Amino acid sequence: MSLPFPSPEWVAAYGKEINASNGYRAASLEWTHGAVALVVNPQPEIGIAAAVGIWLDLERGTCREAKVVTQVEADRAPFVIAGDYAHWKRVIRKELGPIAGIMQRKLALKGSLPIVVRFVKSAEELVQAATRVPTRFLDE
Repeated sequence: MSLPFPSPEWVAAYGKEINASNGYRAASLEWTHGAVALVVNPQPEIGIAAAVGIWLDLERGTCREAKVVTQVEADRAPFVIAGDYAHWKRVIRKELGPIAGIMQRKLALKGSLPIVVRFVKSAEELVQAATRVPTRFLDE
């Protein structure tokens, strides 16, 4: 059964996939920089009336918590990556790398770019985990 992105069910499954990933764990043992929030910008025409934040409490290769949060809550994370639904869909489908998306200004980063770049392998493994969640996109 596929889960609608970015529903609470999808986010919970994503957290489990992150924790099941040996690649993520190995690439992220040095990550001590706090939570990462992924924000899907509002797109009312597909049912996203307000921004949806995906809060990932990441610490040394584990995801301690994955939950849906509001924009206000997401903005409290040390790292916030925001983008339109179409760009997040391309990231999940591995058509757009998260770092490339930031560099091309398709995704907006709040937080330290040098730290994010240092953990490019972690970002790739987070995307890999997302690809393992059976996903139904709202605009399809």
